[in-house]
Amino acid sequence: MIFIKALKKILKFLISCIRYVLTNSLKFFIGCLLSGLFIGVAGYAYYSKDLPDVASLKDVRLQIPLQVLSKEGELIAIFGERRRTPLKYDEIPPIVVNAVIATEDSRFHEHFGIDPIGIVRAMWVGFKQKGFSQGGSTITQQVAKNVFLTPEKSIARKVREIILAIRMEKELSKDEIITLYLNMINFGSRAYGVAAAAYTFFGKTPDQLTIDEAALLAGLPNAPSAFNPIAHPDRALTRRNWVLGRMLDQSYITQEQYDEAITKPLNVSYHAPKVEFSAPYVAEMARQVMYNKFGENAYTDGYKVYTTISKVNQVAATEAVQKHIIDYDMRHGYRGAEKILWKNNQSPWNAQKIQQTLEKYICYSGMCPAVVIKATDKEAIAVLQDNSNIVISFQGMKWARPFISDTQQGAFPKKVSDTLKAGQLIRVKKIGNNWELAQLPAVNGALISLDSDNGAIKAIVGGYNFNLSKFNRATQALRQLGSNIKPFIYTATLEQGLTMATLLNDAPIVRTTGSEVWRPKNSPPSYAGPLRLRIGLGMSKNVMMVRALRAVGIDYAATYLERFGFPKENISHNESLALGSASFTPLQVARAYSVIVNGGYLITPYLIEKIEDDNGKNIIYQHQPLIACHNCNDDVVTSGTTSVSLDNVEDVTSELDNEEPEQANLKSDDNLILPDMNNNETIDIKPKFAPHTLNSGIAFIMKDGLRSTVFGGSNWQGTAWRVKALGRKDVGGKTGTTNASKDVWFSGFGANIVTTVWMGFDDHSRELGRAIRAEAGAVTANPVWVDYMKIALKDVPTIQDVRPKNVVTVKVDQKTGLLPQSGSQIMSEYFIKGTEPTKYATREIGTKVTDAEGNTSELF
Repeated sequence: MIFIKALKKILKFLISCIRYVLTNSLKFFIGCLLSGLFIGVAGYAYYSKDLPDVASLKDVRLQIPLQVLSKEGELIAIFGERRRTPLKYDEIPPIVVNAVIATEDSRFHEHFGIDPIGIVRAMWVGFKQKGFSQGGSTITQQVAKNVFLTPEKSIARKVREIILAIRMEKELSKDEIITLYLNMINFGSRAYGVAAAAYTFFGKTPDQLTIDEAALLAGLPNAPSAFNPIAHPDRALTRRNWVLGRMLDQSYITQEQYDEAITKPLNVSYHAPKVEFSAPYVAEMARQVMYNKFGENAYTDGYKVYTTISKVNQVAATEAVQKHIIDYDMRHGYRGAEKILWKNNQSPWNAQKIQQTLEKYICYSGMCPAVVIKATDKEAIAVLQDNSNIVISFQGMKWARPFISDTQQGAFPKKVSDTLKAGQLIRVKKIGNNWELAQLPAVNGALISLDSDNGAIKAIVGGYNFNLSKFNRATQALRQLGSNIKPFIYTATLEQGLTMATLLNDAPIVRTTGSEVWRPKNSPPSYAGPLRLRIGLGMSKNVMMVRALRAVGIDYAATYLERFGFPKENISHNESLALGSASFTPLQVARAYSVIVNGGYLITPYLIEKIEDDNGKNIIYQHQPLIACHNCNDDVVTSGTTSVSLDNVEDVTSELDNEEPEQANLKSDDNLILPDMNNNETIDIKPKFAPHTLNSGIAFIMKDGLRSTVFGGSNWQGTAWRVKALGRKDVGGKTGTTNASKDVWFSGFGANIVTTVWMGFDDHSRELGRAIRAEAGAVTANPVWVDYMKIALKDVPTIQDVRPKNVVTVKVDQKTGLLPQSGSQIMSEYFIKGTEPTKYATREIGTKVTDAEGNTSELF
């Protein structure tokens, strides 16, 4: 009984204890719950107050590189750290989507942005076994982190990531989220997004990927560098096979597909973006324009820049310039090995040391480094960067006369060992199936080709090789013009009443100023007495040019040159101007010749045709050139107070400040024209005409005069006779050679294409000299022009110029340029109405002489 009572007391006590504990525990639990809820609400409010709106992800702008394209849309260059081609969801194959979900977030379709089960499982797996972690972040969290947050590792950043992920799941569909992920994630080797990765590693589009390839890509985002299949193929293979296992476990592939895929090799290689053709000077000009306008965003906002360049013209220009630079360089001899690694009396280097040296050199325009390891009379053996051996026969190096100076070369070699020795680091180039000795040229050149009607640049080459020198000689090199300036000064004389039939004396000139004596000379130094101006232009007679300049005055002629767009600060005011002492860029020269060719209109060169945004649907800039008017009856000429100089390619950065195009185009600037891209106004398609700076009749006559330099006359040959090889009548041009041949030029036209070629040394003091012949515009620059124009004019119809109303045709005496008399040799000549001759030629009557036998003859 006592025991029972004691037991009841004990039970009663225990029940009281339990009630106490339960009552206070509940209070404790409720307290903890309320505190946790308060902390959670406060934390959510704190960490979410500055978070971006996830709805913006519907229009998120991924980092897409800048693309520079030809006018036909062919890729010239890509600029930007990240290579990316965004895809829509239906453009991504299911096998890629499934592979990524199996790898990164197997419960992607079940969770609400975060996956507590996945987090617990990842922690358990990481604790239980070594190997690949399944990761705790969902795909949604990874998108939130990549788009909105920094990569820092902190609790605060993780909380924000979770909040954003939950919000994203409410705003976006699962398809939209996985599409964002597959377009933005880093796969390594600068490939961002699955499209870029598929091309970078396999050279394929995503829809061409096989199961094993999709699995390889799916495994890369976890650690792009560590699993890079090119740098670490063994790790990549292990990772790929793990992904395939995950795909099998989750029934994305069958056992049969798994068994087949896991046996396949990686079969990867690096694929650079497919550039259709090389135009590095063009690409750099476009890049500078875009950077000046958009800053660093130019490389990330996916702009597509369509240039005025065509592949056919650009390739032809590059090949022509490079070919003739090499031809010049070979004419002037071999300057020797780039480096001597060991001599005959020294021990040869081992293969490893040779390769370590070769790795420091790169190829330029097909000229690659090689080390001679053996040389005999008949051939030399050299090793390349890939450790392969090549043979250089005597045929491949017989051109290599020793270079002594620009005007002197040694004898041609008689055997290979005369030139090549073991231990020399040289350059070689493969021609067909054979290897030949080469050398990087010391001389350089440039070519610029324009549409004379609107200023569109058709081709531009700024030097032999962009990687050797990024200096763009076509737009930046100020070089003395030589005889290339003569058409412009002769045009000034036509303005003042001289004609193409005017006689000027081709006789030596001597001017003495104090102790200084100036003797301008013809090249070659021959003189023919009084000649018509047309012959003086066609044969490039220097002394006649000086007399023409004197006829109109130096200041008048110097000011007149501004009508052609030449900057006045570059124009010299002395008689040497007649011989081309002024310095201009090839682009300025081509622009000036365009004025003569198009009927007197100062067009403005431009490179960028249009710019599209990242999706290619919106044109944010469409260029509207100022054009030459071929149907205008108004011959009012704009000159004098209006500056028409332009240092470089068209630049209308002022248009960004909403200035009128006509005003902006006449401003001098070093950059490219880039009108306001921020307005949404309708483009005015009404044509706008370039300033009319030269009388159309004078332009017509001078253009015809430039044809005479090609076709000559009945008893004389023009300096540009090589142009006749084109087989066209609508061509013309002018050679140019400066003192001591430091600069050689050829500028000319065919149809509406104007092209200027320059060659010379970057060192202004160095002369082009002579080798087989004296280097001059006619023999050094003109062949470059001809080779390019053969291609550029291939499908361009011949143009027949329409004679302006103020131009008349008159028959004249060939010798005097006056109206013909009986017995005169007659030719037709163009004149501005009112300047045609009114006097008749006088028949020369010689003195009659009687010899000892009574025979008479007439002396002339």
